Amino acid sequence: MSDPKVRHINPPGLSTPRGYSHVVEASGGRTIYVAGQVALDQNGKLVGEGNFAAQAEQVFANLKTALGAAGADLSHVVKMTSFVRNVADNLATLRAVRDRHLPVPPPANTLIEINRLVQDNLLLEIEAVAVVP
Repeated sequence: MSDPKVRHINPPGLSTPRGYSHVVEASGGRTIYVAGQVALDQNGKLVGEGNFAAQAEQVFANLKTALGAAGADLSHVVKMTSFVRNVADNLATLRAVRDRHLPVPPPANTLIEINRLVQDNLLLEIEAVAVVP
């Protein structure tokens, strides 16, 4: 299998993205799909009850662990989907945490506001797609 080639594109005619890329083209390598990660620790206990920043940090820690199991890390992520409760109150915090963990240029991302996740006390879920050699 060839080494992956990844190209981030923010085409003229689209707004300047903040913290994500409009288009990521990937070819070669292996594709890894990571299921939505939430703020549960390795024992299934919630981290950060009612604390969006703490939950976001745990979600990114879980993403790192999941990617690592497949020989990848956050620098290999080409697409993320973020499911967020109460975007108005939590978007700035999500951006701050995300910006600490993601490389530049960042992956493509879709953010979806939701009313509820699988448990009432969860505030965020993120799934990812990565491409690695």
